[in-house]
Amino acid sequence: MFYSVATRPARSFQRSYPPVASNGALEKFLNDTFSSLPDAGAAKAATVEDLEKSYTLQLDVPGLAKDQLDIGIEGDVVRVASKAEAARSVKAAWRFPLEIDVANSSAKLENGVLTLTLGKKIPVSNVTRLDIQ
Repeated sequence: MFYSVATRPARSFQRSYPPVASNGALEKFLNDTFSSLPDAGAAKAATVEDLEKSYTLQLDVPGLAKDQLDIGIEGDVVRVASKAEAARSVKAAWRFPLEIDVANSSAKLENGVLTLTLGKKIPVSNVTRLDIQ
């Protein structure tokens, strides 16, 4: 027996369904369920604050020493990862709107909280004026 794939226009699959729960009960149930999973709290453990000349990133890394963490900055991407010999595994990355100025950035680890102060690299205009003859 031979089956062929039936192709239908995409508009035939677009249907609108009424909301399952109009009072938000489903959303509350799903949020409560997924927030109780072990890895679900990892994303909430970081906070980013956008200041005038820098970004501040705070990440909870309890049980890790500063020599067990590796911080990498490449353009506008910041990566934090634990080394292989660390007691627990941490791996996260963030992309920022502006590139990071590494010379004006610093990292501090206190009481299991890693605080990164990341300087913003303000773009410089390379516009050259051309005189009309």
